Amino acid sequence: MPEYPDVNPGDGREETANERSDRNWSELLQEFRVLQTGTQILAGFLLTLPFQQRFEELSPVDLTVYLVLVVLAAVLTLLALSSVSLHRLLFRQGAKEQLVRTANVILIVCLALSSLLFTGIVTFIFDFLLPAPAGIIAGSVVFVLALALWIVLPLAVRPRRRAQS
Repeated sequence: MPEYPDVNPGDGREETANERSDRNWSELLQEFRVLQTGTQILAGFLLTLPFQQRFEELSPVDLTVYLVLVVLAAVLTLLALSSVSLHRLLFRQGAKEQLVRTANVILIVCLALSSLLFTGIVTFIFDFLLPAPAGIIAGSVVFVLALALWIVLPLAVRPRRRAQS
């Protein structure tokens, strides 16, 4: 065990501030990998659509929604990849704790943007394939599901974990 004082005594881990930052950075990288895989697949899907025959049938509203979704996917991908440039520029600068804090905020923003991207894609597809209210209904269901899984579920689980400690 290290001879340095524990960063957070009583939390079940004996680690220095640097060890904790390294562990947190590794956990963030794993979460970014999961996020990037899903969003890059969706971005790739969006980029193939203009080459489909039925793309010309898009209404002006659907075309606008499509273009907004492409920009959203690009912004989301760039934002998720920004953690890589942050790490490269801060490498060996003694800024791991700041890097972890910044990447954490970036990841939360990416999750929020992902929920908008998923909602938008479902709305777009349902709106194109089915009668008018289907897109709004399907998109709303996806948005509520994202809120439930990404906000409500973690908040519901958190108190139970603390009560067991």
